[in-house]
Amino acid sequence: MRDFADLFVSLDTTTSTNTKVAALRRYLEKADAADAAWAIYIASGRRAKRLAGRPLLKAALRRVTQYPEWMIDDAYATVGDFAETASLLMAEFRQPGGSLQHSLSHWMESEILPLADLDDEARIRRITDWWRSLPQLHCFLVTKLITGGLRVGVSQTLVARAVAEHADLPRDVITHRMMGAWQPSPAWYESLLDPDISADLSARPYPFYLASPLEQDVEELGAVDDWLVEWKWDGIRAQLVKRKGEIALWSRGEELITQRFPEITAAAAQLEDCVLDGEILAWKDRVLPFSELQKRIGRKTVGKKLLADVPTRFLAYDCLERDGEDCRQAPLSRRRQMLEALLAAADTAELGASPTLDARDWDSLAEQRSESRTRGVEGLMLKRRDGAYLTGRKRGAWWKWKVDPLSIDAVMIYARAGSGRRATLFTDYTFAVWDERDGEQVLVPVAKAYSGLTDREINALNKWIRANTLERFGPVRSVAAEQVFELAFEGINESSRHKSGIALRFPRIARWREDIGPDDADTLAQVKRLLTLYAQD
Repeated sequence: MRDFADLFVSLDTTTSTNTKVAALRRYLEKADAADAAWAIYIASGRRAKRLAGRPLLKAALRRVTQYPEWMIDDAYATVGDFAETASLLMAEFRQPGGSLQHSLSHWMESEILPLADLDDEARIRRITDWWRSLPQLHCFLVTKLITGGLRVGVSQTLVARAVAEHADLPRDVITHRMMGAWQPSPAWYESLLDPDISADLSARPYPFYLASPLEQDVEELGAVDDWLVEWKWDGIRAQLVKRKGEIALWSRGEELITQRFPEITAAAAQLEDCVLDGEILAWKDRVLPFSELQKRIGRKTVGKKLLADVPTRFLAYDCLERDGEDCRQAPLSRRRQMLEALLAAADTAELGASPTLDARDWDSLAEQRSESRTRGVEGLMLKRRDGAYLTGRKRGAWWKWKVDPLSIDAVMIYARAGSGRRATLFTDYTFAVWDERDGEQVLVPVAKAYSGLTDREINALNKWIRANTLERFGPVRSVAAEQVFELAFEGINESSRHKSGIALRFPRIARWREDIGPDDADTLAQVKRLLTLYAQD
């Protein structure tokens, strides 16, 4: 475990990707298979089950330190990370001499994961024993592993690169083997490094290719005929995998979601063996709002009523594999032909090909793009007809040409401290618009947002918040209703879960409206007009 702690420090103290890859390689060169598997699992962003939440950890910290709860809460609000807060507050209660003498795999499998079998009192005793005996860094790491929240500052792409260089294997092979659900073990690690790249890949998906936002003039892309154009759907990106008759449905987050969409899985039985990339959509004769699809997302199993109320469909836009042959390097035009042939042979309503758009020039395509919201889509996807299916967000072959966001002017009413490096700054904000309630104009919350301001603006706003705080609620402050901001967002839906009756999709700050006062902010009635203005036909 000491080696893993050293790796964490190496990764956390540099922004150089080459330095991070080199640190990972050094660790893998001397780690045994069990430790290497766990290190890859953690570094690639996977989480073991959370074994203790903040209330239990706070109770453990109070027991050792005897500090009042308000003091611990205040320390956490200042530091912004509970594991770091615990490691700092334990400083004067620590008994020297402890260390992470056991291996990473021992800590995970014999110490941390067995916490799941203990009651709360036994967990507190075990955790406080660790806190008392471990040095500050090790105390921090163990607490992070307990909560499943350790971030080591690398992407899965960098981890795959380090493993590929260590094993002297193609990076795309390693990336593919790391996809999907797997558990860290010596056997898994050995299969990851298997030099036989023709080994059975079972039901694993391929790494997803991600489009980049189109920021230049669309005409700079050249002739419109060089591009295949589709609608940009607002659903769940997924890969439908059928190999040797077995069917699996994977989300872009590498979650197996086969059981959540039984109608799609059943329809896939009509397909030949293949891997299709596409979008899961709520669908009744046409696409339904994403808010309808959300009713299905959190369900492990789906009842008959929900199946009837929110039926789904898989619209495919790429063929990555057919009859066991990897097709990703074939040009898109050829992959599209294979896709259409597969779906035509299956002939089932739950599976379809994402329709393509025809246009004589970019101007006529822009006209079609202007219809996006009334069609329930986010804009257009532009894909080079001669392009291969790549990995990650490699720019140039796939572009998303989204419609301009909707916007409103809203008043900031709450501010919350950030976390990590921004723990001392207020960076998370709640915004409201005016509405008449009981004969009075009151501010009703409509959105939370934390992105869009520059560092200079954040610092200036932070100073203003501290000087204009009305009330404190732990890390949250109620502030004077004086500052107005333009909020941009992708969509709007009715919502019974919000006091305002609406929910904004992907809200963010577009600009600080220092040119207007709070009385000039929008009303809830004005915001709700967007529901009808952009309602689907």
